[in-house]
Amino acid sequence: MIRKPATFFGAISLFLLFLSACNNHGSEFNFSKTDQGVELIEKGNPVFFYQQAPKSLSGEYICNNYIHPLYNLNGDVLTEEFPPDHPYHRGVFWTWHQIFIDTSSIGDGWINDGISQDVVKLLTVTRRNQAVINLESHWKSTALPDGKPFMRELTSITVHPVESGIRIIDFSIGLYALVDKLEIGGSDDAKGYGGFCVRLNIPDNMIFTSETGPVTPRELQVPAGRYMDFSGSFGTDREENGIAILCHPDNPLYPSPWILRQNRSMQNAVYPGRERIKLEMDEPLILKYRLVIHNGNSQNTDLHKLQAEYSDYKTGM
Repeated sequence: MIRKPATFFGAISLFLLFLSACNNHGSEFNFSKTDQGVELIEKGNPVFFYQQAPKSLSGEYICNNYIHPLYNLNGDVLTEEFPPDHPYHRGVFWTWHQIFIDTSSIGDGWINDGISQDVVKLLTVTRRNQAVINLESHWKSTALPDGKPFMRELTSITVHPVESGIRIIDFSIGLYALVDKLEIGGSDDAKGYGGFCVRLNIPDNMIFTSETGPVTPRELQVPAGRYMDFSGSFGTDREENGIAILCHPDNPLYPSPWILRQNRSMQNAVYPGRERIKLEMDEPLILKYRLVIHNGNSQNTDLHKLQAEYSDYKTGM
């Protein structure tokens, strides 16, 4: 059964529309819209580009609803898009291999086999100390009739100003089932990867650090705690800098296990893993993550403090 849009979504849309009218013209953030998506600038420096329109690699691997490029504080590009080894990887993205209705697969969202996302609303807000993208995306499957969506996504991306060599970007991803018995899951193997991912342009000297210290990537999941830092010589000047992924304690699987790769792949805060979970029609699944982009390495960045602050941070959903 296809669920009819609830009045809740109309209320959310009106609220986001109100926010879009509240842009602070004194903000040091500036959004620039194109036919492909939205670029965010802070004080003349690029922050990221959000890809709204479907994009492909020579007509294959069509994807959208992701961030690339994502820049470090020196203006170097941290992420990759359509890399030769995994051409369906795309910057900062969130998706799942297993998408089922009851016992039947309706496509693979990781490689976009039979799955597409229609970003039907994108509203931007600038305030004195924040820049926000609010988006609504309808997930569709070629296995379902009449192009009706099976899932609605409401996501908020909040960017905080650079302060003391740190840029913070928050993600709140809300998934709403529009059909009965909808299930999502990671890869159907022992890795179980899926969920929130960052495809980095990995330097040779990249070091992985968790809250308990250095971590060595391995083939299967690593239970490494609430956050993971990736530091190395990103960029052309070879100065050490990095990015950390923090998980919010409101997430249903906390702390997430991690899929980590030293080269040629993405970094993933795993959710839900190999075993699929059911999305309820009357209650959304909310996933929250924070990116911390920093100069120096993890030793120069108090990630314990930043994680504690994020644990107390109240996000929009």
